[in-house]
Amino acid sequence: MSDLRFTPPADDEALRDWRRVHNATIPTHHLSLDDVRDRSWRHHLELAYAGGVLAGCSTVRPPEDGTCTATVIARVLADHRGRGIGEELYARGLFKAWELGAEQIATVVLSSNDCGLRFAHKHGFAETERYVLPGETIPWIDMKLAP
Repeated sequence: MSDLRFTPPADDEALRDWRRVHNATIPTHHLSLDDVRDRSWRHHLELAYAGGVLAGCSTVRPPEDGTCTATVIARVLADHRGRGIGEELYARGLFKAWELGAEQIATVVLSSNDCGLRFAHKHGFAETERYVLPGETIPWIDMKLAP
């Protein structure tokens, strides 16, 4: 897609954009701006704009504590789905994960997110665990990319 622009969230305005996508696509787990600032130090965050309009975001959690697994999450606002934006975010996130030393790739999807689950299955992910976070009612699904 030639009209796509990707950028890390470098200031509070961009962090608010990242938060807007996260909170819209994961309505059960809203983050504050401070939560997003914290994540921006620990994870690789990226924004996607289509024709100058906010369309999606991604997170790459690097391997931690001696593991070789990185988590790649691509999120696309509903109005922008089906245009390849998720594909681009995922491909960029996957590249970043390998660059950070990952040997295995994981993702996490809210069980009520049918589009996200279809996307993960389409890309070779298989479910490894389901759980409900404290104070929430909808299960999360941890998935790993099959070798």
